[in-house]
Parts: sequence; structure tokens; C-alpha cells
Amino acid sequence: QVQLEESGGGLVQAGGSLRLSCAASVYILIIRAMYWYRQAPGKERELVASITSDLYTNYADSVKGRFTISRDNAKNTVYLQMSSLEPEDTAVYYCNLPLDGKNFWGKGTLVTVSS
Repeated sequence: QVQLEESGGGLVQAGGSLRLSCAASVYILIIRAMYWYRQAPGKERELVASITSDLYTNYADSVKGRFTISRDNAKNTVYLQMSSLEPEDTAVYYCNLPLDGKNFWGKGTLVTVSS
């Protein structure tokens, strides 16, 4: 059973920064792609960023230029560096790992951006 644990969320003022971490219980070196999603109150979960095993990254238009996804295979961890945060970024952020036809999710970490 794959386990994912997010951390790093919190309360930050608009314009501030946070770094989220997602620690996986498997060797992510073998994982083709990993993802960060977020879900704001009353909204559907949306894809924020992705990173492949060859370090190709992709971002939602709303976070391009502000967020950076990275991975440390030695630590089995994926990161999401968030800068220039806006109140609209307030959400629960989830790590996602597709593996063997299944989708694994962490419990999420709450990010609250105050104006």
C-alpha cells in the first residue's frame, strides 16, 4: 500500500511563500509522474503541477511563474515551492501518485493565504 504524507501548509500573508513536501512510502525513482492538486472550499479539485521522472514539469495557468515543482528521488519526496501567494491560492493541497492503475492520495495540507 502506497502512503503519501504532505506537510508544509499553514497561514501566510499575500505575497508570501511556502514550500510543501510530499513524502512517499515507495521509491519514486520508478514513478513516471507525480502531481500536486488543490481543492478550495466549495470548488472541485484541480491539478496544480506535475513532474515526470525525466523532470519535465507542467503547471496550471493560474500558478505559472509563481509555483515550482521538484522531486528528490533519494528522499522519495516531491516538493511544491509556492511564491507570490494570493488569497485565491487558499486550498487543501494534495499529492497524487498514479501507480499500477491506481491513484494514491495523501490526506492533504491546508494552505491559507490572508489578504
